[in-house]
Amino acid sequence: MDIVKENTDGVTVLHIREDRLDANNSEELKAEFHILFDSGTKNMVIDLEEILFIDSSGLGVLVSGYKNASIAHGSLKLSNLQAQVKSMFELTRLHRVFDIFATVDDALQSYK
Repeated sequence: MDIVKENTDGVTVLHIREDRLDANNSEELKAEFHILFDSGTKNMVIDLEEILFIDSSGLGVLVSGYKNASIAHGSLKLSNLQAQVKSMFELTRLHRVFDIFATVDDALQSYK
């Protein structure tokens, strides 16, 4: 999985450079979450701009990351959801769980 990481004011931003987040690659994102949380990361923004398709495995790994962030007294926020991906969050009502922002900058501003 192609993930570009950056740290902005203590918030880790993960830019997912894939067109799908599904059963084929969600375990790689889960492993990345574990590495980050084990190293002390608490707050994350996940940039989903390039994701055009997400399945239950992809949703599950994001929920797992959300739970781990909460346990660490931090948060995991999402940004740049494409229409089809956003509809999956609405269909599963996960849009009520996650803080979802139009842009990475909007998500970062919410930490200030």
